[in-house]
Amino acid sequence: MFFSKLNSLKDTIEIIDNNQKIMGNEVIPLREAHKRVLAENIESFQDSPPFDKSVMDGFAVKGKDTFGASDSSPKTLKIVDSISAGVESKKHLKNGEAIIIATGAPIPKGADAVLMKEYTTIDDDEVIITNQVTPGENISPKSEDIKKGDKVLSKNTFIRYQEMGMIASAGYDEIKVFEKPKVKVIITGNELVEPTKDPLDAAHIINSNQFTMLSMIEDCGAVSSIECVDDTFESVENAILKASEEYDVVMTTGGTALSKGDVVLDVVETNGKLLCHGISIRPGKPFGAGIINNRMVFAFSGQPVAAMTQFDMFARKYLFKMQGREFKYPIVKRRSRLKIPSQLGRTDFVRAFSDDKYARHILNRGSGIIRSMIDANSYIIIDENNEGCQKDDLVNVVYFNLMSW
Repeated sequence: MFFSKLNSLKDTIEIIDNNQKIMGNEVIPLREAHKRVLAENIESFQDSPPFDKSVMDGFAVKGKDTFGASDSSPKTLKIVDSISAGVESKKHLKNGEAIIIATGAPIPKGADAVLMKEYTTIDDDEVIITNQVTPGENISPKSEDIKKGDKVLSKNTFIRYQEMGMIASAGYDEIKVFEKPKVKVIITGNELVEPTKDPLDAAHIINSNQFTMLSMIEDCGAVSSIECVDDTFESVENAILKASEEYDVVMTTGGTALSKGDVVLDVVETNGKLLCHGISIRPGKPFGAGIINNRMVFAFSGQPVAAMTQFDMFARKYLFKMQGREFKYPIVKRRSRLKIPSQLGRTDFVRAFSDDKYARHILNRGSGIIRSMIDANSYIIIDENNEGCQKDDLVNVVYFNLMSW
């Protein structure tokens, strides 16, 4: 099966968006929540900090007692207590008194400032001060960061290390997140063999796609497993049907073109709904997608570079959105180092090496040349309405590393 008219990139993305599935939720320990996506709002159970605290080692004082103190005109205060972090002083500070205080310790009653210890000298039970502080100085007030009851994070927030600290400060030791999609990767091809240092038999080729696909899926926050099957309708059908019952997404490589033995999309059409097959892009024209058992099936090319590009254009966004996270291609403008030919009606994803000003496309860019992706750090995107670009034209660029989870 092959649609007589190639779909545009825009139409294909819209088709996949219209069939977007969202994962369910699960509750996990906070320690496991880094790089997950919140499935609930976070409303604080705590004030943070829970009390007025010192932000440095020094002396808790009344600010007015320090006014006028300097190297040439020091002042003396009486030391009445000493407190460390995690300890609360029972003293109520009076005029002319000071309390030794550690960073993070609660401000004693009666004190309204902290004087840095570098401006002090201790003499028995007295402290000689050579600088002044104003009320509130060097104090982190109660609820400065978080107020009890406030919503501090929203559902669908991606949890970085910063959010981990905020969630903990709000009092949570476990949280609700979107489940990770389970993806089954089915590699088709009678010619494929595992990596080996030994000479390859005639007509055999190393199955590199399995490692690329597993890494790209992991790069989208999902988990995956892999299976290799023969290029027969029955083998491919059995594998896809079983995977559609046990996994959230099915991905295949190979078997998407028109040649004899390319059966993947026939399996999809026979057992479900074929959404698209054949896209006006380069590389990656023989891309297909469909639905079986209410599961999305992505059918990628067997050519390594084409499969990577198809994944970036269609599957990456889908996996992000399954987990409640939006995805937009971070397009920036760069000047092309060279002329790049293209043709109207086709979107080209040109491998390129780009810096902060220029983009230079990789000249050797066949859809099976993995080295071209190694030498590149970005795509130059030539829109279907353009016949390429000239040297020094501004072009749209997407950096690989800015698409990662």
